[in-house]
Amino acid sequence: MLVLLVAGSMAVKAQELVWTNNLDKAIEISNQTKKPLLLFFTGSDWCGWCHRLQDEVFKKPEFAAWAKSNVVLVEVDFPRKTQLAPEIQTQNFQLQQSFGVQGYPTVWFVNANKKDGKVSYDRLGSTGYLAGGPTVWLETANGIIKKK
Repeated sequence: MLVLLVAGSMAVKAQELVWTNNLDKAIEISNQTKKPLLLFFTGSDWCGWCHRLQDEVFKKPEFAAWAKSNVVLVEVDFPRKTQLAPEIQTQNFQLQQSFGVQGYPTVWFVNANKKDGKVSYDRLGSTGYLAGGPTVWLETANGIIKKK
């Protein structure tokens, strides 16, 4: 019984992660916390591999604990059935073009700075879905963000 309660509370905590879709807000948080952005390029309502990455990694307590300490989470979504706000659609398209994203899921780790209304990126590296759950994915992510 205790194991179920602990597992259940860990699952709830994993779901409490804060993802933003507003790049300006994310950059502000990133600059305040000195954490890089994790840009998750996804097709939330159609991409099977994106769902798999979320289920096998992003919704796990190991990822939640890591993310809270290491990154600012940004969802860059390209849904087919859901209509995003026009400014978010424009922002996401510009990010897709800037990073040359052609497949989903793609995850970019970047440091971003905004000066005089223009954003510049220090690209740390990218990844996507990796088999092996949170351990394998987080090893790869740590290798990317710890290079700098």
